[in-house]
Amino acid sequence: MSDDLFRPLFVPDAFREVVGGRAWLGAMLEAEGALAVAEAHAGLIPHEAAEVIASCCDVERFDPEEIGRSGRAAGNPVPALVKVLTAAVSEVSEEAARHVHKGATSQDITDTAAMLVARRALDLILSEVDGIASACARLAEEHRGTVMPGRTLMQQALPVTFGLKAAGWLVPVLEARRRLMEVRAGGLAAQLGGAAGTLASLGDAGLLVLEEFALELELPEPVIPWHTNRTRIVGIADALSLLAGVLENISEDVILMAQTEVGEVAEPAGGGRGGSSTLPHKRNPILSVTAVASCRRVRDLARTLLGAMVQEHERAAGAWHVEWEALSEVLALTGGAASAVREVTEGLEVRPERMRENLGVTDGLLLAENVTTVASRKLGRLEAHELVKAASHRTFENESSLRDEILAEPALSDVLSPEEIDAALDPQSYLGSAEAFVDRTLALYRKEVNP
Repeated sequence: MSDDLFRPLFVPDAFREVVGGRAWLGAMLEAEGALAVAEAHAGLIPHEAAEVIASCCDVERFDPEEIGRSGRAAGNPVPALVKVLTAAVSEVSEEAARHVHKGATSQDITDTAAMLVARRALDLILSEVDGIASACARLAEEHRGTVMPGRTLMQQALPVTFGLKAAGWLVPVLEARRRLMEVRAGGLAAQLGGAAGTLASLGDAGLLVLEEFALELELPEPVIPWHTNRTRIVGIADALSLLAGVLENISEDVILMAQTEVGEVAEPAGGGRGGSSTLPHKRNPILSVTAVASCRRVRDLARTLLGAMVQEHERAAGAWHVEWEALSEVLALTGGAASAVREVTEGLEVRPERMRENLGVTDGLLLAENVTTVASRKLGRLEAHELVKAASHRTFENESSLRDEILAEPALSDVLSPEEIDAALDPQSYLGSAEAFVDRTLALYRKEVNP
């Protein structure tokens, strides 16, 4: 994706920066510094050398693009980074320079950097998710009694409440949040295995260095090196893909409800958002549109990472190289989608009066099931069903209302008074357990996010 033209449309600056080249380079340098400190703690190198190496691991001293170009010869940026880092350390101490990158392989540094980059990006994403959850909880509470049409197969079905719809957004947001937190807490790990996963060049100190390395970076220590075990990378992608699906579902609902003919909600306006280059009257739900686009790309990128999971022997020939940009993109685009959906849900303009108007579009047919239920108490289920079904068909054919057709059917009007018919056709009277479901959802939210 073009960094300067298209990416800003989908990815806010914070997410661009946290997965950008400078962030990756900084994470690689952090890994190199931590390695030196770990080896000093294990007695493999002098503490003075570790201090010099760590002090030189300042990302502002190096140019990511230059290192990337130099890394073409090796197929990854680490050898080029080690070269310039060693030169920088040499300017301070020739002795310390001898210990740069001791015992590690390029994949150790790159994979560890990937975990650090992912951890920071996940923290930003989780912050956005918490904002979405809070906004959905507020909408559910405020609109627990706001009646609107429920739709199945894109057709009006039965009355629901907008509060229930918001609760229906909130529960999967909480489920996706739970999965992200699991990955953040236990799905990441330091990587240190040396050339073939044995740490042979570190001798008997290998396991101690690994332990100290992980502690220094505050990453979990793996049982064994995971050079060709890519479950961690795929686990991140899986959790992000799950969240993307949840965010896209919310966005699609908003887009459909914001259609001119429906008009039940509108995205927050301002700053020229949602405008058209041709049509001055347009108020497009552009935040939701860009969120949908980002989420669809997340799924494709997740498949790319899953496809790279099969890797040869102790080092992959190509599949590992697939991961770097795909992981950055999947993190950035999920973050962008989450940021957009947060802005939508926090500023959503809800139009209860339009929802109420839309309830009357079918002239009472939305409540045909309730009329059947009431009539069946006096006629029996099957007879009531057939009579109400026939009245519903006549409503379409005669362009009348269900109320008029019921009153015109003696078999129904003889057993149902006008008051009973009106009560059965009141959407507010046929909401079932909608409010209880909202209560249960808010209780879950308070338990998991806002105790």
